[in-house]
Amino acid sequence: MSSIRPAALADRLETDSKPFVLDIRPEASYGTGAIEQSHNIPVYNDLRSGDETAFRSRLDELPTEKDVVVVCKMGIVAKRATKILQDEGYDATTLAGGMHGWNGYQNNSLSYKLRSLWWRVF
Repeated sequence: MSSIRPAALADRLETDSKPFVLDIRPEASYGTGAIEQSHNIPVYNDLRSGDETAFRSRLDELPTEKDVVVVCKMGIVAKRATKILQDEGYDATTLAGGMHGWNGYQNNSLSYKLRSLWWRVF
């Protein structure tokens, strides 16, 4: 399963080949803070409980010609969505650490710095 680190996503969002950022968190969570230019399909709770139906019914909303980066709270449920997308032929990846990681990157928090060090070592 592939993932992209927040810093790498930030870099990609500055290029002409921007990925399609899919935020699967509930609307309320998305409304309190999201990655600029992201798109919300609120299927987090369904996927978390193992129900793929709602997500699969909305795949036609996703571009097939762009990379898709899936975002959730911590990245765990996003991995399920990423797997579904990859199985359906999308070039999809998960945002490592989810919105928690993104916010840490944006705030340059100590926990993000430590996680980044861990990623470099392993």
